[in-house]
Amino acid sequence: MRIKKVLGTLGLAAALTVSASAADKVVHWKLAMTWGPTLKPFVNAPAEVARIVKELSGGKFTIRIDASNKHKSPFGVLDMVKLGQYDMAHSASYYWKGKDLDTLPLTTMPFGMTTPEQYAWFYHGGGMKLMQEVYAKHGVYSFPGGNTGAQMGGWFRKEIKSPADLKGLKMRIPGFAGEIMSALGCTVVNIAPGELYTSLERGTIDALEWVGPGMDIKMGFHKIAPYYYTGWHEPATELQFLVNKKKFDKLPKKYQEMLTVAMKLAAYDMYIENYDMSARAWAKMKTEYPNIKVKTFPKSVMDALRKTNDELLAKYKAKDPMFAKIIDSQDAYMKKARAWTKISDYLYLKSTFE
Repeated sequence: MRIKKVLGTLGLAAALTVSASAADKVVHWKLAMTWGPTLKPFVNAPAEVARIVKELSGGKFTIRIDASNKHKSPFGVLDMVKLGQYDMAHSASYYWKGKDLDTLPLTTMPFGMTTPEQYAWFYHGGGMKLMQEVYAKHGVYSFPGGNTGAQMGGWFRKEIKSPADLKGLKMRIPGFAGEIMSALGCTVVNIAPGELYTSLERGTIDALEWVGPGMDIKMGFHKIAPYYYTGWHEPATELQFLVNKKKFDKLPKKYQEMLTVAMKLAAYDMYIENYDMSARAWAKMKTEYPNIKVKTFPKSVMDALRKTNDELLAKYKAKDPMFAKIIDSQDAYMKKARAWTKISDYLYLKSTFE
């Protein structure tokens, strides 16, 4: 009853008028996560999906969740879902850029849309259609799986004063931002979440970006790298649910609807939970960890990042028509949405801070 009331408030009650007896097929699915079992709030999104579909189906549709420490392949979940070893996964689209460049902008892009802008693009600006077109060739569906909002620029052992300080720096930073940093002289590596602290502690890397205060503070990065930079690279990082296309298409229509609505609700829940975690953690960091030095990259660095971003975008758009189609769609929607963002959120915040 509580779920139906909440979803009814969101205008989704009509999707959940299914009684348990109306859908009598028993379905047991498995979901693989890129994350370890304790990485909140990421792990909460698939757990919430499993809880909702089980309750709505009267226990006849269940989803078992396996964390990365069980299946042992955090960056292999796309292939596992594609091959049918798992029915679903929870991960992030930009992890697959080595397999398919077109998956990259479906997470977030440097200097791109904010979270509300990006969600509006997905659901009302053609983003979902483009995402399904990208993933169709992999035999899976992709759905938004929870957003972190704007991410911080990372933890650094040394202060970054100019673009020269980036040369030779070993850094964990995924997605298109990793391409930009590499072009500016960084050695960029992709490391599984569970290995980040050890890699930073042992000097395997000199810097890393993770998420934001709510998740970063628990990882202990501030004990090793005291410089904490504000973001530029991931303004709206959307995680994803991957679903095997053939298995989804074989589900009873009512189960498909349950799963789709559950994923949408769980994604939003993860976004607001992460926002709350960061607000609380930021307050804690200011009082309990006064040695953390919060920095913004100097203008010379930001100019170099933006210039390199524009050059790489032009190069990839020229050689990949689908990539260009997605970027052009995002840019056009952001231009339209940003005008409203400016006169609503931006000017409101600017006036209250002055």
